Amino acid sequence: MALSARVRRGYALGSIATGTFGTVPGLLLLPYLTDTLGVAAAAAGLIVFVPKAWDVVLNPVAGRISDRRGARRPFLLRAGVALAVTFALVFSGPAGPPAVAAVWVVVAFLACATAYAFFQVPFNAMPAEITADPAERTRMMSWRVAVIAVAILLSGGTAPLVVTALGHAAMGAYVGVLLLVGTVGAHVATRGVVEEPVAAPVGTLREQLRVVLAVPDFRRLLLAFVVQALGVGILLAGVAYVARYLLADPAAASLLFVAFVGPALLVSPLWERFSARRGKRAGYLASTAVLVVGALALSAAATDLPGLAYAAAGLAGIGYAGTQLSPLAMLPDVAAAATRATGVNRTGVFTGVWTAGETLGLALGPGLYGLVLAVGGYVASVDGGAVQPPGALLAIAVGFSVVPAVLVAASLVPITRYSLDLTGSADVRP
Repeated sequence: MALSARVRRGYALGSIATGTFGTVPGLLLLPYLTDTLGVAAAAAGLIVFVPKAWDVVLNPVAGRISDRRGARRPFLLRAGVALAVTFALVFSGPAGPPAVAAVWVVVAFLACATAYAFFQVPFNAMPAEITADPAERTRMMSWRVAVIAVAILLSGGTAPLVVTALGHAAMGAYVGVLLLVGTVGAHVATRGVVEEPVAAPVGTLREQLRVVLAVPDFRRLLLAFVVQALGVGILLAGVAYVARYLLADPAAASLLFVAFVGPALLVSPLWERFSARRGKRAGYLASTAVLVVGALALSAAATDLPGLAYAAAGLAGIGYAGTQLSPLAMLPDVAAAATRATGVNRTGVFTGVWTAGETLGLALGPGLYGLVLAVGGYVASVDGGAVQPPGALLAIAVGFSVVPAVLVAASLVPITRYSLDLTGSADVRP
């Protein structure tokens, strides 16, 4: 059925939380560890990764729990409040010694990641259950991607400025407020929606995971999205380093971010129309190709032409908008088709595995970027004033452009094999 504009837009408010949480840690946590707390680059990359790795295990569990509870909406409020509080704690710990500060970050980030799992999984599951119309889901995702863009622009563009002006603790509290606005806003705005009653799955979580992962279209979509999340995670982790060491202007981090995310506000409706005419798979393929070209062009950051770097970020951002819209609209189609085919609602497990994969990709991104820096000989410091050797500067540039481009290009292979757009029903064969 058609949803009201209030529900479509109100549901999208939750993307303030997903966009912010998916952005700020990837943008600021690694440099916070290496350049403020004095943690070695390889160790800092591991610290960023461990809590997200926990989410990879937890997300399917959260999906299973929400499947059994039936209603997804109550999770938005409870987990959302916990998310806001624990995020603020991540950046408000002791300043040293490095080992003590690192332990604080790990523990607080683990708690934050746990809360996020119980918000994001039910949030992602809702579209498959509150409307049976694939076109309606695409309209929902168009709003969602637009709000994600606003959230990323707001959080990614202003959080570094808050750090510069007031420090990391103030930034953590500020971002916590943004998270609270998104989670509580989505909960309030979706009051009264009817979630389609379908039998909940029986059996163990392992059995449900086996069934979900046996759906070929889901596997293809998941693989593509995880690889892209990995590439984008690496790109985001490199922004602060590129701004400081290649563009020689810490404020350039915000400019790069705006150039990357800003186009989504304009092009998301265009990607929606393209997908409506050509199919969601075609939209996903086209936007992925644009993202690859833009990522390769980001190598301009290593030259004396910063304007080209900003233009490349804008081109990559055009592709990024489509690579968010298409898979987010395709996932509920696959889950709903599988529900129709089997008569059992495993939407929570589908979205739990999906968010686990996304979390894994985004978590591995900063960790791999940290390893690239370590290979290049990056020098960590407590004040960010270390002089970097040529190898480290090369690692910063390559990790920011070539590595993400190669990964995103690899994701084209599973996308081409996605069949739901062509057959009208999901491929649910094991």
